[in-house]
Amino acid sequence: MAFDTTSAYSNLPLLDFVIAHLADHGIESALVHDETGKKANLWATIGPERDGGVVLSGHTDVVPVADQDWATDPFKLAERDGRLYGRGTADMKSFLAVALALVPEFRAAPLKRPVHFAFSYDEEVGCIGVRRLIPFLGERGVRPAAVIVGEPTSMQVVTAHKGIRTFKTTVTGVEAHSSRSELGLNAIMYAAKLIAFLRKAASEFKLHGDPASGYEPPYPTVNVGVIEGGTALNIVPKTCSFLWEVRTLPGSDDGELLRRFETFARDEVLPAMRAEAAQASIVTTPSHSVPALADEPNSAATTLALALAGKNEARRVSYGSEAGLFRGAGLSTVLCGPGDIADAHRPNESVAIEQVDACVRFQRGLVHHLAS
Repeated sequence: MAFDTTSAYSNLPLLDFVIAHLADHGIESALVHDETGKKANLWATIGPERDGGVVLSGHTDVVPVADQDWATDPFKLAERDGRLYGRGTADMKSFLAVALALVPEFRAAPLKRPVHFAFSYDEEVGCIGVRRLIPFLGERGVRPAAVIVGEPTSMQVVTAHKGIRTFKTTVTGVEAHSSRSELGLNAIMYAAKLIAFLRKAASEFKLHGDPASGYEPPYPTVNVGVIEGGTALNIVPKTCSFLWEVRTLPGSDDGELLRRFETFARDEVLPAMRAEAAQASIVTTPSHSVPALADEPNSAATTLALALAGKNEARRVSYGSEAGLFRGAGLSTVLCGPGDIADAHRPNESVAIEQVDACVRFQRGLVHHLAS
């Protein structure tokens, strides 16, 4: 937790620590860097270099703590009332810490199949790092039987989650003095029409939700998270940009809302704008896409994770993860990790110590499974 791996910063100091820890136990690590060389994924294998192993996967980056009211230093682990506090305790450094703590046990066991560590960068900003790591595994000829992504699932086995698509829309009008607003074109006011369209779409999704879907909430969601525009109160704003996302259920058309939005912008909003100023424009640019994770009943990963977690059935969640990318590469993948997603990204993020203990039992069970 002491390593500030907020996505805006490098994760290399943390990886240096991990590399040294693994090297102390005779384990080599490989790094897959980003294009800047300032961030990297880490890959390490314990046990025989053969097919049929299990990947323990997790992201090393965390979300910012800026403007959050923390009772303790977010980058100094604090224990209180049976919980551990700090940024990343729930999402998802506890899972990584357990894996690293059990390295001596993995190393000492007579493993017949390997355990692999896959620690990624920039998951929080679009699952970026793992997109470089997965091809690396293909190049090495690694064919694991299962991937377990340690997102905070309260140690429940999760086999499905929603997909995410994110966009930036920029509305461009014409500047003018606010006393002569008829000479300008107010970009913020027209952006508001587009945002109202997204709000209406969100309401329609909610109206047609399926309570039996297993998701909470049981329908696609839409969010406008950031809006920027204007320079001063007495200037008609020339530009307004906003960031928005849609989270869709597996099997649904994740491009439907974008098509509807662009049709509305082109046929309804833009003609009204250009009636006032011919140079007006609306541009929407996709930024990130995280594929949904669909159920994979009786798969190798599902069967193994349910057995290790002592559960009878799997669950579905509404947040996204790297699991959909692993699954898309043909790898049997589930989520299972300590902590509650409701505690993630918040001030005073924490994880119950009993959750960490459950993760230790889960991974110790994996030691025995791989040695059997």
